[in-house]
Amino acid sequence: MANGSCQPNQPSVMYTGLLKRLRAERRPLYQITPLTDRLNYCSSPINNMGWHTTCEKLLGIQTPKRVDYLRVIIMELARIADHLICNSIVGVDAGAYTGFLYLMQYRELIYEIWEQVCGARLTTNIGRIGGFERNFNNIAWEKLEKFLAEYPKALKEFENLFVRNRIFMERTIGAGPISAERALNYGFTGPNLRAAGVDYDVRVHTPYCSYQDFDFSIPTGKTGDCYDRFLVREEEMWESLKIIEQAYRKVQEFKGAEAEVFHADVPEYYLPEKKDVYTKMEALIYHFKIVMGEVDMPPGEVYHSVEGANGELGFYLISDGGRSPYRMHLRRPCFIYYQAYEELVKGSMLSDAIIVMSSLNLIAGEMDG
Repeated sequence: MANGSCQPNQPSVMYTGLLKRLRAERRPLYQITPLTDRLNYCSSPINNMGWHTTCEKLLGIQTPKRVDYLRVIIMELARIADHLICNSIVGVDAGAYTGFLYLMQYRELIYEIWEQVCGARLTTNIGRIGGFERNFNNIAWEKLEKFLAEYPKALKEFENLFVRNRIFMERTIGAGPISAERALNYGFTGPNLRAAGVDYDVRVHTPYCSYQDFDFSIPTGKTGDCYDRFLVREEEMWESLKIIEQAYRKVQEFKGAEAEVFHADVPEYYLPEKKDVYTKMEALIYHFKIVMGEVDMPPGEVYHSVEGANGELGFYLISDGGRSPYRMHLRRPCFIYYQAYEELVKGSMLSDAIIVMSSLNLIAGEMDG
């Protein structure tokens, strides 16, 4: 442009979401996984698992129970990490910094668990189609046990700082409310919808990864304001802890060879072990074809969703039988919430606008997805 406001090789924000989709439509399945990391980067593993389970739905892959339980552990840790960040930031925006600093040490502990499982912390690229790239090591289990032992006490102390705090209550009660009807009309899901009183949860209504094997509740609010959104996320962290403890016990029940299972038997889509690549011709061929993206997908059309930390994260995938998706669309919950933001803050104080945005947990990566 003549005024220098737009560089020809730097697409504006309104086009970057389209470009991300187009990049996915030019990549084989595995090369799309890192794109999902960049959606809600506060809980990347849920995005990864959502994409892999979508691929498995298209490919007709049935994962072993142990794989499902391991995935549940990782996804619920991601949910806690996400809610932990959201609620502590709401506290910061209300003028209370202590809770944020106190809980961050447990977010770091969650990241250390992920690091043991996949070698990454923020944009995790965790798991593979059919399972995980490696089994959980002893250090990962030890860190998980440490988290389960210590986090409940810290979470209770965090709640004591905020739940009955008069200043925090005055800042959040009545700020940015939304009715159940309006939330549904906008397409709200996740904690923001449940705070308005609607108990919709993908894990219960359309179970995946054997979530039907777990006992947990769906917390709901009444007014859909900042305070209710805060309380729902707090309760969901307690429910996630319950789920992780159940999954951990279920994993421990596997014995012998079953205790070593961490992926399905799908050699066409799952990379073989490196030692086999060096010694077996068949493994070398599969390794080459998968890495080079030379494995064709079956034709088909699927929609699959998971309960992301922010709400229903959906993947709409169309395959024409080629090596990359013919069409792909992502349902990003934050993109939907942001449409309602103007309505939620209209007539409020400027300070309310800040805390309302925080309580919606708007992640830029999803709005740009």
